[in-house]
Amino acid sequence: MTASPDPVAARVLAALDAAGVIYEVVPCDPEFADTAAFCERYGVPLEHSANTILVASRTEPRRYAACVLLASTRLDVNHTVRRRLGVRRCSFADAEETRALTGMEVGGVTVAGLPPGVPLWVDARVFGQPWVIVGGGSRNLKVKLSPQELFKLGAESVEGLAVERSRG
Repeated sequence: MTASPDPVAARVLAALDAAGVIYEVVPCDPEFADTAAFCERYGVPLEHSANTILVASRTEPRRYAACVLLASTRLDVNHTVRRRLGVRRCSFADAEETRALTGMEVGGVTVAGLPPGVPLWVDARVFGQPWVIVGGGSRNLKVKLSPQELFKLGAESVEGLAVERSRG
């Protein structure tokens, strides 16, 4: 494990270590933490970058799920995610709610160190990649790992969690 001065990133890396996940720390300039900027700056293909998005039900009691999808796709929040959450309406959690629930900043939200009870759903396409880059809990680092390592964190593979992005 590489030490990180950021306490949230350190918590995420500790959670990865505790789960026995094999990973590589990838330092990141915080100005380039957002997916498109990161991929362009560091030469990572979109299909090797996996976003973790926190989704929330719109009604009380709030229900949450952390959804992982390739950056080359978009989350099917209105169909697959909504049905899996068992709610009538859901949406992306905003930056403030994401920070309050996970302690992580948008651009650094990741698969480890999530609160208990928040399921980790991974679009099945992610498992077709030999490796992916995910957030590191902070905007100053990312984590490279084999998608199979996500199962050590309790991930569930979900067909149709994401759909191809429209071209145009």
